Amino acid sequence: MFKYVVKRILYILLIFFILSFVLFMVYNMIPIDKAYTETQNELKGYKGSKEAFNWAERYDYWQRYYGENGSKFERYLRWMGLYPYEYANGTTKFNGILEGNLGTSTQYNKPVKEVIIPPMKNTIFINIFATILGLGITIPLGIFCAVKRGSKRDVAVQVGTIIGYSLPTFIIAIVFMFFFSIVLKWFPVSGAHTNTGYFEMTPMQQFWNRMYYLVLPLMVMTFCSLGGMTRYVRASMIEALSLDCIRTARAKGLKERVVIYSHAWRNALIPIVTLIIGWFLGIFSGSMMIEHIFSLNGIGEFYYKALNVNDNEVILALQLFYIVIGLFGNLVIDIAYGFIDPRIRVNK
Repeated sequence: MFKYVVKRILYILLIFFILSFVLFMVYNMIPIDKAYTETQNELKGYKGSKEAFNWAERYDYWQRYYGENGSKFERYLRWMGLYPYEYANGTTKFNGILEGNLGTSTQYNKPVKEVIIPPMKNTIFINIFATILGLGITIPLGIFCAVKRGSKRDVAVQVGTIIGYSLPTFIIAIVFMFFFSIVLKWFPVSGAHTNTGYFEMTPMQQFWNRMYYLVLPLMVMTFCSLGGMTRYVRASMIEALSLDCIRTARAKGLKERVVIYSHAWRNALIPIVTLIIGWFLGIFSGSMMIEHIFSLNGIGEFYYKALNVNDNEVILALQLFYIVIGLFGNLVIDIAYGFIDPRIRVNK
């Protein structure tokens, strides 16, 4: 197991550098020259004679400042932190991603680390509850439908899940907003917390205030996730219940609850674990549609805004983050297979 994990980590590092290189080259094909923009801004604010302004010197300064001098491969190495920045005063410094420097956001004029933390926290906060609620409902519901296959309750659930699976997210969100916010007036239409007096509240009051505002988007996110996951669990359980080992367990006189939850569920869990772990990894990606509709400052909405204004440093940082999450997520899935099914070995 240890050797396997080490080999997979080395493989992950190799894939990470390949994907980061491709990503960097793709975004550098966009005709954006930050050094030129900064030099132009300096020229506009220059109080002396325009002829006295040394354009070449200032342009060279900003190129070195942003690491835009040299070949594209050298720029990539600087961005990663494997090649030093060469400043105009002759000093050099390693200041890339591996040193913890994700760059500076052009939209907010702040370090990327500072601007992505608040929306990331909001996204994680929202999605943790949505994921727990979704799994807590869909897994028991899928098992129930598989055991009661063909019954009226199974048919009713299947119709409901098809509706939830087929309707677009924004339609479901609008229906829920109209019914629960406008007709019943139970929950606010949008926002992450109250605008007045929030920061004067105690931490516990702030928590419950946020939860009150998040009830409606959580309901929408949970409802949207019910269809696909419930049907997937149901299909896996139906297949597991038809196995010979399940017939043998029943022939031995084991209780039906033991047959379902100990034998059948364990066999059904093998294909489901990929979806479950992928769902948990999705906690970090956010939901642009939900966050936009309910005016939630999440990472999905934040990423969309960065794309609109060509804030490349933010875009590259988030894309790299998703690459890392995806690569390590596959490792977690492979290791989880070994724990779920003893027949699967992950030591080779």
